[in-house]
Amino acid sequence: MSYTTPNPRFPLQRRGSKENLDRFIPNRSAMDMDYAHFMVTQGRKEKDNSVPSSPSSEAYKRLLAETLNLNRTRILAFKNKPPVPVELIPHQHTASASSTTHQAKPTKPRRHIPQTSERTLDAPDLVDDFYLNLLDWGSSNVLAIALGSTVYLWDASTGSTSELVTVDEEHGPVTSVNWAPDGRHIAIGLNNSEVQLWDSASNKQLRTLKGGHRCRVGSLAWNDHILTTGGMDGRIINNDVRIRDHIVETYRGHTQEVCGLKWSASGKQLASGGNDNLIHIWDRSLASSNSPTQYLHRLEDHTSAVKALAWCPFQSNLLASGGGGGDRTIKFWNTHTGACLNSVDTGSQVCALLWNKNERELLSSHGFTQNQLTLWKYPSMVKTAELTGHTSRVLFLAQSPDGCTVASAAGDETLRFWNVFGDPNEAAKKSVTKKNQEPFAWANRIR
Repeated sequence: MSYTTPNPRFPLQRRGSKENLDRFIPNRSAMDMDYAHFMVTQGRKEKDNSVPSSPSSEAYKRLLAETLNLNRTRILAFKNKPPVPVELIPHQHTASASSTTHQAKPTKPRRHIPQTSERTLDAPDLVDDFYLNLLDWGSSNVLAIALGSTVYLWDASTGSTSELVTVDEEHGPVTSVNWAPDGRHIAIGLNNSEVQLWDSASNKQLRTLKGGHRCRVGSLAWNDHILTTGGMDGRIINNDVRIRDHIVETYRGHTQEVCGLKWSASGKQLASGGNDNLIHIWDRSLASSNSPTQYLHRLEDHTSAVKALAWCPFQSNLLASGGGGGDRTIKFWNTHTGACLNSVDTGSQVCALLWNKNERELLSSHGFTQNQLTLWKYPSMVKTAELTGHTSRVLFLAQSPDGCTVASAAGDETLRFWNVFGDPNEAAKKSVTKKNQEPFAWANRIR
């Protein structure tokens, strides 16, 4: 096939652009083959040769290409191998240092929480009454539980059980028990409005406190030599057990039965909960023997009876409270300001609360429907564990002196022991560590 060479001054005209269609997918029937052949063979040369370039222009283009690396055919290419990084610190030293750092900050293992009780005891005739307080664990590692009109003592060190007292029918049943701080003396509240003081070592009754209440005494709380009693009459009375006229202060704020009483660790503030859905915070420094003492704060956020009260062991002004079946919440309070810091819906009646002494955790006991114990992480209030086994509402909780074991008593007439707060040996180590970390413990004390 032969082609006619066109005159370069008068190049062949391309056909209309409408015939070219898509520029990326050419239509062969619309292509001008003569013009294309000329441009490939002669046209480019004619164009390049049409404007002669001077030697200086060629030198400038060459220098520009070298400066901008326009002569490179590969964009990414190494001229030489990359340099070997200099090791400033010897490898062995680095490894030992990292291992030392790893040993200094080990990953904290997750504590194993047994899902079943480690011991179960029968508790026949346990009164199934939400408003009473029938279980307490003393500092001498002896557990007291009231079953009907009888108070039994269970020595956790030996596992032996003994009977402390059985009250007369006209006085009973027993409505509350609470150990004094010394772990030897115990207060027993009765259905006939009286309170008895007993010496557990000699099994002897020391005295009876009368005249303070008109109805049963369902809550007790010790503050050194002061025994605070709460009754169905709504009264709260401070009794100095050292003197004959034992009533020294009276707190009046509740209109119904006082079912929860707890002194703060400092002994300066008292929290009381009642069947009137109220919590009161009382300041001991404001107490008066001449007239009923005015409360410091009146907390009205609960919508059901408040029996469960627990002061935080690591924050003195933090109080946790639990509401009954119509409320089902755990609330946290700043007792200096009276502000509610948080409220958590648990889904069931809150019967009792206990803080972990070694970790930032809170244990709650519940009623319908699961009758469980729930362990919460504070302050996130994420559930860490749920312990089931009781078949009726878990009315009472008590904590061992080392803070690790919890005893629970329920309406199913069983007493169960749970290793929920950790290993006692680990708790002892932490206690020693905390004592050693006392600020300026290394310094000599001023004499």
